[in-house]
Amino acid sequence: MFAVYADQFSADDPVSVLQVGERPDPVAPDGWTTVTVRAASLNHHDLWSLKGVGLRQEALPMILGCDAAGLDEDGNEVVVHAVVNDPRWTGDDTLDPKRSILSERHQGTFAERVVVPARNVVAKPASLSFEEAACLPTAWLTAYRMLFTQGGLKAGDTVLVQGAGGGVATALITLGRAAGLRVLATSRDEAKRARALEIGAHEVFESGARLPVKVDAVMETVGRATWSHSVRALRPGGTIVISGTTSGAQLDDAELTRIFFLQLRVVGSTMGTSGELAALVNLLDTTGARPLVDRVLPMTQAREGFAAMAQGDLFGKIVFTR
Repeated sequence: MFAVYADQFSADDPVSVLQVGERPDPVAPDGWTTVTVRAASLNHHDLWSLKGVGLRQEALPMILGCDAAGLDEDGNEVVVHAVVNDPRWTGDDTLDPKRSILSERHQGTFAERVVVPARNVVAKPASLSFEEAACLPTAWLTAYRMLFTQGGLKAGDTVLVQGAGGGVATALITLGRAAGLRVLATSRDEAKRARALEIGAHEVFESGARLPVKVDAVMETVGRATWSHSVRALRPGGTIVISGTTSGAQLDDAELTRIFFLQLRVVGSTMGTSGELAALVNLLDTTGARPLVDRVLPMTQAREGFAAMAQGDLFGKIVFTR
């Protein structure tokens, strides 16, 4: 079958080692099912995999891709949940110490077909296109869990989204607005600030700018470059939810005094559960909110999409179709 895969790593030029071609058809073990992929979306995880981050040499060649929407073995339209748990695990999918996501230990979604545990398929409503649904399992699920599970936010609360532009940040803005939150967003880029307003932010600011209000929660995916601003933006008792550190994890000043004195909470968040994915799909179905798609490319042109992500030339999700 046709696939987009890694068979070597390059820390300096990851796009150069991306492979596009034929791979063996997948075989579903007991308890697993085969999904025919109609659309799959690109994540930074896929670029990092080409650099050798989170992917072992002995696992190569590895089909890349975490996210997909397609047809199950009975022809039903489904969304694929990317978190693969130990079959003996019960409870929150994200807390399983033996969990992985597709394209780490198990072949990924950038292919004609992908095999996943049977419990990893969620019904796709007709109101969502395959391209829209393919955006959900990683970036949008991460955003959903950050806002509503880890952040505990509810209609009327005020949230700050740092670094508008990336897949998770745009999802945070759109979902926050759909759920009745007051959404503030920051970006260094004027064009990205304007786009943030278009997709639902109430107000936008330059990175590090003084805000007119203290917020109930900050959604943090940037790390070092925005950390101090995130802490200072919170009301007493407020919460920072962090799911990434794209600007680096080492801090010059962790603002610990402010954190303990104002009784702030710092909460980690990663991916989400299959139940949360089903809730996210339902939220989009009922509210009409939709993922922002930067561009749609045939899977044969995957290298173009990877290059755009490597250059930061995107606002929203890049989707590959078959």
